[in-house]
Amino acid sequence: MNLENTLKYHFAKSTMISDSPRATASDALTGSDIMAAMGMTQERAAMGYSAFLGKMGISNNDRERAIELLAQYAQTKCDRVAALRKLDAEIKPLVMHQLATFAFEDYSRSAASVKQCDCCSGQGFIEGDVFTMKSHYTMKLPQWAKDLKQSPSDFEVKRQVKEVAKVLCSTCKGKKVVSCACKDCHGRGKAVNQELTEKQGVPVLADCKRCSGRGYERIPSTEAYAAVCQITKAISLDTWKKSVKPFYDQLITKFDIEEAWADAQLKQITK
Repeated sequence: MNLENTLKYHFAKSTMISDSPRATASDALTGSDIMAAMGMTQERAAMGYSAFLGKMGISNNDRERAIELLAQYAQTKCDRVAALRKLDAEIKPLVMHQLATFAFEDYSRSAASVKQCDCCSGQGFIEGDVFTMKSHYTMKLPQWAKDLKQSPSDFEVKRQVKEVAKVLCSTCKGKKVVSCACKDCHGRGKAVNQELTEKQGVPVLADCKRCSGRGYERIPSTEAYAAVCQITKAISLDTWKKSVKPFYDQLITKFDIEEAWADAQLKQITK
């Protein structure tokens, strides 16, 4: 049994609660067995199991726990980086927690994920210039004009007025969020290779060059740097690129390693 199989136990299809197995085989796992196995996995691989549940949207508490565990791990390893080692004792935990938060967001992102629209800042509407035609009469229609049966439009003055109004965001169409899927491969991870297609005469699919076959856009590391700069100004952009960013990338990889360890533990427990 792997981690993905545990998801169905978090979304009950009926109100009937029973630990009786569906199959008649003697080696079938009961509901109690599954709950016990997940509890043991949580004990043996806390970070990986919590990160997986948080990534799949099962529990926000697991998400926060995974971030906190990674922040604690980062504090034990950050002294290897000179720029992080020199941070004040009060500032260092805040920076580690911020890096752990962005590491989790990058780890949990997929082609199905959405992000806040940058165009409207998540509002769904933007301010735009709207031009309307307005009119007014220069004077009250005199009696002689009425006798001559003149049209009121002869005394009407029209003018174009510019107003600032909220209009629907053209990027997100009012949804406030946009898809994280790659714009070239549309989340598939594969795109037509034009060079090979011209040589062979038939469409040839290859890993998308824009997303490197992932199918989605990763969070730019500059966003994590900007968040760190709000806490401290002690880290310059050059220092971030040379030493802190590799450490930040290791934190992202740490989630993948811990998830694989949790999956291996669950398989061992339920075999």
